[in-house]
Amino acid sequence: MKVLVTGAAGFIGFHTSLFLLNRGDEVVGLDNLNDYYDVNLKLDRLKQIENRENKVSDFRFVKLDLADKEGMAELFEKEKFDKVINLAAQAGVRYSIENPHAYMDSNIIGYMNILEGCRHNKVKHLVYASSSSVYGANESMPFSVHDNVDHPLSLYAASKKANELMAHTYSNLYGLPTTGLRFFTVYGPWGRPDMALFLFTKAIMEDKPIQVFNYGNHKRDFTYIDDIVKGIVHTLDHTAEPNPEWSGAQPDPGTSKAPWRVYNIGAQTPVQLMEYITTLEEHLGKEAEKELLPMQAGDVESTYADVEALVNDVGYRPTTTIKEGISNFVNWYRDYYKV
Repeated sequence: MKVLVTGAAGFIGFHTSLFLLNRGDEVVGLDNLNDYYDVNLKLDRLKQIENRENKVSDFRFVKLDLADKEGMAELFEKEKFDKVINLAAQAGVRYSIENPHAYMDSNIIGYMNILEGCRHNKVKHLVYASSSSVYGANESMPFSVHDNVDHPLSLYAASKKANELMAHTYSNLYGLPTTGLRFFTVYGPWGRPDMALFLFTKAIMEDKPIQVFNYGNHKRDFTYIDDIVKGIVHTLDHTAEPNPEWSGAQPDPGTSKAPWRVYNIGAQTPVQLMEYITTLEEHLGKEAEKELLPMQAGDVESTYADVEALVNDVGYRPTTTIKEGISNFVNWYRDYYKV
């Protein structure tokens, strides 16, 4: 297939592009290379793709912003993609409180350009990144795609919920198959420097204190990058279909009479933040100095994924343990930063 992967220089987009290329798909990778975090890390990810062994298929990189309406329309018209994976977005719950306009440009306007490109160029399936943050104030555990998600706690979460709603309208109006994937706290090699595991590792290695919010009482369904990527690709290969049993009288939030689906991808094993830190300390061979702080605005106490819909429809379940995942990250970090 010819697949467009947006956010190809990002953490998840990089790994997804490599997976598709290694199995023989043609990939066009799009990214605007913004400076939300170290651009050199993004460029090094792209170098990894360019310098990969056994080049069995083509990769082309396009530097373009999703919000560029004319540029996006031209790209879709020229390339005629079979399928699209939209992983480009302005990320970060906390940053959305400081810089809300960045989320509208990328996550709403840019996403609209993706939908329009798919609609006008007969794309067979759009798979896009949503987030576990859409569950917001929901306290029912584990989080299920059949739960109502109308109470987001951050603008980032609201933008991801909006993506799901926008996708539904296009699936309904134009028959465009769309699948949203709610990722749960992704971590692993080549990860984002603004995420907890990266921040903790850097601070511990530099003998600096780490900031532990909610006094370490958070629980997160930490999900390893390889599990996320396999979930994305398995979903890409299972085109969204209508649910023939869907009823407007008792609407199921996770399915539709249109070719529209949403799924959770999580490890189904919530881990307390302090346990996560302890595992990291063991692999680094150093104890962290901890600065215990209250919970931040926009955060949630716990996340826990119910993945039964993904298992039943797509046939995939994440399997990587925290110890294995953190070990792989630490090994990558030491090699990349030569520490």
